[in-house]
Amino acid sequence: MEISSKENTHFFSNNTILPVDRSSFKSESSTSKEKQSCCGGIKIFLGALSFVYFAKALSGSYLKSTITQIERRFDIPSSLVGVIDGSFEIGNLLIIILVSYFGAKLHRPRIIGAGCLIMSAGTFLIAMPQFFMGRYRYERFPSTINSTVSISPCLQDKSQTPLSALEKSQGKINAGCEKEAGSSMWIYVLLGNLLRGIGETPIQPLGIAYIDDHAVEENAALYIGCVQTVAIIGPIFGFLLGSLCAKLYVDIGFVDLDSVTISPKDVQWVGAWWLGYLIAGMISILAGIPFWFLPKHLPKPESRKDSSTSSEQSKFIIEENKDQHTSYQHQAKLADMAKDFLPSLKNLFGNPVYILYLCASIIQFNSLIGMVTYKPKYIEQQYGQTSSKTNFVIGLINIPAVAFGIFSGGLIMKKFRIGVLGAAKLSLGSSFFGYLLLLSLFVMGCENSDVAGLTVPYYGTKVMTDYEQALFSECNSGCSCSKNDWDPICGENGVTYVSACLAGCQASNGSGKNTVFFNCSCVGTFESSQSSSAVVGPCQKGNECPRMFLYFLVISVITSYTLSVGGTPGYILLLRCIKPHLKSFALGIYTLAIRVLAGIPAPVYFGVAIDTTCLKWGSKRCGGRGACRLYDSSALRYVYLGLTLVLGTVSIFFSVAVLWVLRKRSSPQDETLSANGERGACGTKSRKDHFVNSDQLIQSTYWPEKETRL
Repeated sequence: MEISSKENTHFFSNNTILPVDRSSFKSESSTSKEKQSCCGGIKIFLGALSFVYFAKALSGSYLKSTITQIERRFDIPSSLVGVIDGSFEIGNLLIIILVSYFGAKLHRPRIIGAGCLIMSAGTFLIAMPQFFMGRYRYERFPSTINSTVSISPCLQDKSQTPLSALEKSQGKINAGCEKEAGSSMWIYVLLGNLLRGIGETPIQPLGIAYIDDHAVEENAALYIGCVQTVAIIGPIFGFLLGSLCAKLYVDIGFVDLDSVTISPKDVQWVGAWWLGYLIAGMISILAGIPFWFLPKHLPKPESRKDSSTSSEQSKFIIEENKDQHTSYQHQAKLADMAKDFLPSLKNLFGNPVYILYLCASIIQFNSLIGMVTYKPKYIEQQYGQTSSKTNFVIGLINIPAVAFGIFSGGLIMKKFRIGVLGAAKLSLGSSFFGYLLLLSLFVMGCENSDVAGLTVPYYGTKVMTDYEQALFSECNSGCSCSKNDWDPICGENGVTYVSACLAGCQASNGSGKNTVFFNCSCVGTFESSQSSSAVVGPCQKGNECPRMFLYFLVISVITSYTLSVGGTPGYILLLRCIKPHLKSFALGIYTLAIRVLAGIPAPVYFGVAIDTTCLKWGSKRCGGRGACRLYDSSALRYVYLGLTLVLGTVSIFFSVAVLWVLRKRSSPQDETLSANGERGACGTKSRKDHFVNSDQLIQSTYWPEKETRL
């Protein structure tokens, strides 16, 4: 019975028609039931896998949205936050080879379900430090706390000031150090993220391979595109959840919110970062439930029962004349699996297309992971936005563009029946134009905020050469100030001062967020040396910054879409250029390499590079360097975008090499499609005869339309 080319395009149809096995001679009713069972089974698995992708993407993106919150809460630098972020990949590294190789021969759905439970446990562990460490402490001068006591910020006479406003006694410092020992509980965040990585390990290699094994071949690209597109909804909700939690004070429910004297605009503000992890953990538990009730295998579509691979795969997989792997359809013993491990690994690394694409992906993911991890920090520091607004913008504008790009890639692959060569071209083109657009972001930055003693000298005069790092000046020489404090105030001259003391303020009025400082000797100009006033909090960025932020969002959305279009074609290129029984193993090795060589190091060295642009570090109560309070905007822009662009450019060269190898291994007849979308039979037959020999591992029944579809 001949199958129509239009019948496989109805992805959302409940009665998809599948070819009938000519040798079965079953009745029409029994055949119809088998078709419906196959169709329903793969769609149920597709829905369950999509929900799991949603859950893992939500928790992963929520972690990205809380990077700056964790950095401030535990008072640690960006490089250490990068280690915490990379611990997820370390968890993958521990078991991914075992899961992807042995898991492919065991009950894949149940392994995925067990992974969801482990992932939820890790998510809950991340939130636990909040309940065991003390309340969050931020730097604030005593006069800004709700009090009727009037205290002079400029401590000319220490006897007029209560002891709590001066340097603490040694006993007080020691007591504070004992309490702040809880800050080392960031280790539990690291361990929880490590556990998340272990639980997430089986989802991608086993889930994607399960779909590719049981779906109609030409629908595989669309199915994978749908899974990845639905997964993008996870980051949308993850960043929106991060935006909501960032508005809530970290100790909400534990302290009186009226006593909090900082606002979300303050660089010391920490939101309720722990709350989102509790929600994400519950979602992960729910996502794993369906997999405990799914079968180990689904009925294969009739079009794939006569072959274990597609004819398109047979053109790019070179078979060796060895008598091994004689029966991959039967349950293999553990010893046989272990014995076959090294030959399978050698087979994969002997495939030049796989190796080159792997190298291109590693370098590109270094670029993308580093960029995504510190994008919230970049927006906050470069454009002066709050954590809540930053996460909201990323979740509502940037992530949907990525989803649309991934879905567009899968749709283009199916509609135009693009083969392996076309997939390589589409992936290369999306990377090239995406990184080209990234160049324009170099001119869409904001100037440094005017901070006296850091970016400008006192009296607000611009420094045209190097930044002056002297926090002390003649105007505050009579004050007893600490250079380690960070309690910024905004002078009426538009300049930010590190503290009211360093601004030379002699008096204050009001309390909390409404405190106003008077007689500030450093808040003035050369023309008028008269003392001026200042208010709590840093000054806003320049007038050009909001407009630059708008331009940045537009280019960022277009860039995200362009880079994402190549996602699905890349997956199909990977699946079609390896042997069918090695799909799970190849995806596992691919994921392992991305985790080890991109996921782990990228956040760390991006964080180290970003730390080099810090102008003012915070100080811990017990001594030592804390989190960064102020960055050099220009240096941050060049480091962040420059590192991303350099890595992306290198990955493009490897993508060009992939395309060159594919062209070399494909005959001209294979690259040319006729008007009706069919390939020349003679050219394909000759390629098949050349690459597929007497080895019985791959036996593919030829029909022309099969080669032109995915």
